[in-house]
Amino acid sequence: MEQSQQQLLQWLYAAAQGNKPAFEQLYQATSGKLFSVSLHLLRRRDWAEDVLQDAYVRIWHNAADYHAEKGSVMSWMISITRYRALDLLKSRRVKAEHLDISEPDNDQSLDEVQPGEAIGLVREKVKLDDCMQGLSDEHRQSIQLAYFNGLSHQEITEHTGSALGTVKSWIRRGLTQLKRCLEA
Repeated sequence: MEQSQQQLLQWLYAAAQGNKPAFEQLYQATSGKLFSVSLHLLRRRDWAEDVLQDAYVRIWHNAADYHAEKGSVMSWMISITRYRALDLLKSRRVKAEHLDISEPDNDQSLDEVQPGEAIGLVREKVKLDDCMQGLSDEHRQSIQLAYFNGLSHQEITEHTGSALGTVKSWIRRGLTQLKRCLEA
């Protein structure tokens, strides 16, 4: 069962005060999803586990820096995890263009997720896929290259042959449309 934004916020603020039991509850409620994000980007279980650990260390140390007006707790935590994964890829000199962006094997990604959470994750994935299909080709491709392949804006311009400002606009507009669709 997905935790409410309010509950995650309470645990995060308590963790910012040094409350270890609250941080443990935050971890229990969110680690399956964050591990899935990490595994999807890295495709290696050992690397995904390392990134997850590093992400939670950063979350613990930076909990006081979270600002609710900038997005949900889960979005903030996913961003931290994603950036840690991308940093690992860069440090290991793995070229993002060579990563396989197909779906991970179910036995790899879902074994860390509790049975009840799996249904929610599948529903979220179906909704996201539907919303992604509603985007223009340019918006969809730019978002996939940035968020699923981990390319920077500059790398996307090189990949697509489009201007930097255009790529940034495509991503920004695409994300706005995705947000509207997902909230509908």
